[in-house]
Amino acid sequence: GSVGGAAGLGESLQPPSTAPLPQASPPARSFQLDYERDCFRKDGAPFRYISGSIHYARVPRPAWRDRLLKMHMSGLSALQVYVPWNYHEPLPGVYDFAGDRDVEAFLDLTAELGLLVILRPGPYICAEWEMGGLPAWLLWKPDTVLRSSDPAYLAAVDSWLHVLLPKIKPRLYQHGGNIISVQVENEYGSYYACDYEYLRHLLGSFRALLGSEVLLFTTDGTRAEELRCGTLQGLYPTVDFGPGSNVTEAFGAQRRVEPKGPLVNSEYYTGWLDYWGEAHASTSSAQVAQGLEDMLQLGASVNMQVVSWYMFHGGTNFAYWSGADFKDQYKPVTTSYDYDAPLSEAGDPTEKLFAIRTVISKFQTLPVGPMPPATPKYAYGWVALQKYANLLDVLDVLCPSGPIQSPFPLTFEAIKQAHGFVVYRTQLPRDVLDPATLGAPPHSICDRGYVMLQQEYQGTLERDGQTTLRVTGRAGDTLDVLLENMGRISFGANISDFKGLLGNLSLDSSPLSNWLIYPLAIDTAIHQGWPHAALPKSSSRGRAGPAFYTGTFETPGIAWDTFVKFPGWSKGQLWINGFNVGRYWPRRGPQQTLFVPGSVLHVGCPNNITVLELEGAPLSPFLLFLDQPLFNRTLSHSTVATE
Repeated sequence: GSVGGAAGLGESLQPPSTAPLPQASPPARSFQLDYERDCFRKDGAPFRYISGSIHYARVPRPAWRDRLLKMHMSGLSALQVYVPWNYHEPLPGVYDFAGDRDVEAFLDLTAELGLLVILRPGPYICAEWEMGGLPAWLLWKPDTVLRSSDPAYLAAVDSWLHVLLPKIKPRLYQHGGNIISVQVENEYGSYYACDYEYLRHLLGSFRALLGSEVLLFTTDGTRAEELRCGTLQGLYPTVDFGPGSNVTEAFGAQRRVEPKGPLVNSEYYTGWLDYWGEAHASTSSAQVAQGLEDMLQLGASVNMQVVSWYMFHGGTNFAYWSGADFKDQYKPVTTSYDYDAPLSEAGDPTEKLFAIRTVISKFQTLPVGPMPPATPKYAYGWVALQKYANLLDVLDVLCPSGPIQSPFPLTFEAIKQAHGFVVYRTQLPRDVLDPATLGAPPHSICDRGYVMLQQEYQGTLERDGQTTLRVTGRAGDTLDVLLENMGRISFGANISDFKGLLGNLSLDSSPLSNWLIYPLAIDTAIHQGWPHAALPKSSSRGRAGPAFYTGTFETPGIAWDTFVKFPGWSKGQLWINGFNVGRYWPRRGPQQTLFVPGSVLHVGCPNNITVLELEGAPLSPFLLFLDQPLFNRTLSHSTVATE
């Protein structure tokens, strides 16, 4: 580069007699393990780093620089970055790296800001992301064993790695880039399969595509069983644990599998995620900061010590990207992935961030300069919506190719629908004058079913919840069930999480047959300007059941971030200017507001709002735009009165 050129020029101007003696060239760029000194070596010198996680898929692209700069100014020297496979390969062989999905642009930005990267390309990532990052189309072949050496699964993985890893290779540290290490799989020891052939196959693919120099590692919990199934000769083992853990014990677990080398906590939890219907999680700043200090002190006395915060900035599960856990029951994750992290969902520095920064400053020099401030927020206030149409009145728009006929219900995967919604329609086979039980077999409603009889909303069936309703009607009456995918399970053994009606509905235990199945392409319609370009359906009356509502608002010459509240609404999905902001569910909480990034708003022309309410809208349908979020259900009741 220019530096070498300048030096050459200087040398050529010297008289030959005083030409400098050739010096040994400095060590080439390298990032390696030192098993003698139990540390990492960067360009030959001992190296420790403090890193934090950020998921580019949870942050709108216009905000990337702001979030990365704040991480840099907190004293982090490196970032951990997951690559969600399903975000980039929506259909087999169809790839998307444009706009918010431009992972190369994100990585270039990290390099520009002088941050190192620990890349975690999966293929499975967990991350409470839909299906742990695995594409739903892997389930089109229902007997595929995910995360194993099943040939069908490995073929899909290999074709993906052949697309992704060549983009990564030139960005490796050895090749002049900033990626110092690459994680293979993710907490594989927590998965039932324990298939060493699979890990060996991945090791071979990563080596073939990234070369022999790059440092490859695994991450697992600290239980012996997890480390037994998750580690493999040739992959450096690391562990993850949170502030409540005994640091010495936790690292003892790593030492049992790997007696030498640096101690690494790949996921030190700064907070935790929220599930719908449970309390908002939070971890105190003091506890997190004290845990960090304990680890760094240990590093100072025992050996070089490495910490990675999970999450440093959580962000948002926009659209349908939130995953779910299964702990005795199905537990879908909220739209907010704030995580009670040092940088809030909207990217604002918190008390926790400053506490962490103070601890870091005791061990290394912080970058010079101020912490960038919180981004400006704006309370755009009340926006009136009007009912556009019942969902069942617009099936022609939402399912233009018409329904699929089947004697029994088919899953989302069988009809190749990844996310969102599908309508299942049949007719009552007989008169039902006395209330009869409409029921589903256990675990067959995946994940919520909104039931309409003759277009009248009857109630909701729910996975691991209410699975029966009492109905009356006449032979030939139309029965519609709108099925919603609330996010595929992202952790544990149940990862093959099929969606839709997985079994036959029955009426007083006699199965219903002859179904019409409508896969709904709601997002496609909305991207094409529907329903704002269309005339409202005059027939729409009533507030109950699945229906679309629309409205517009103008910004006062600024497009700042905001938070939208749903006073009196039940549950549904929100789009603004065609951008799928995500799921709202104030009736269940704890999350009461959705984060709306300013980058999706327009200045100088109306902003189009589309709401799909699934259960019931308020009598006067308004949304309320605030300048701060409400995560706790306890807050939500008092705020309406004071607005």
